[in-house]
Amino acid sequence: MPPNSLNGIVAGIFEGFGITASVAACGLLYAIPFAFVFGVLQHLTKGATHGLVTAIIEFWRSSSVVVLLFVFYYSLPVIGVTLSAFAVGTMVLGLNAGGYGSQTVRAALQTLPAGQVEAGRALGLRRWQILALVELPQSFRAMLPTFVNQVIQLIKGTALVSLITLADMTYHAKEIAQASYNPVGVYSALLIAYFLLCYPVTILGRWLEGRASVGRSSAHGI
Repeated sequence: MPPNSLNGIVAGIFEGFGITASVAACGLLYAIPFAFVFGVLQHLTKGATHGLVTAIIEFWRSSSVVVLLFVFYYSLPVIGVTLSAFAVGTMVLGLNAGGYGSQTVRAALQTLPAGQVEAGRALGLRRWQILALVELPQSFRAMLPTFVNQVIQLIKGTALVSLITLADMTYHAKEIAQASYNPVGVYSALLIAYFLLCYPVTILGRWLEGRASVGRSSAHGI
């Protein structure tokens, strides 16, 4: 099909779909554990430990993603540490998203009444058991909408990995735009491509929120 046709442009862009989807999926493998582990630690720890946990979170949350990509991909080899573009992209995007997610976890845990912890201790439960059996199941409903938004942000953020030579959808779009001299058509198609990736996540998130609301209503009814 002609490369300047809409179908040709879309087909060219979606040649990078595998990289985009892989970076997003592997990024979640960093983001989810980081968010829960560091969100819980920030909620439970005090003193110097709390300060260290907060510093780690703020490093990943407050640093520019573009700068982090360049530092880990281009600067680390100077000191003998070489990471692939895929490893750098998934790690940076995932831990950046995890930094934001950790604040969602911490805030949700802090909204729970302190009496629940005291009641759990009165029943003989250890602190980690109270966290796993009482606090996290309740707070997950509050975390869900924000987590869905962060997954969408992570998917959109994968466009930045083209800066470190990963051939994702944005990378292919740049090549097509330069070859066809049609940046308006190409980047409009790229916009639609990312919308088609992110919108199903939005629908899934709304469904999960609905299911959580039903479960909560049923629990109150009991």
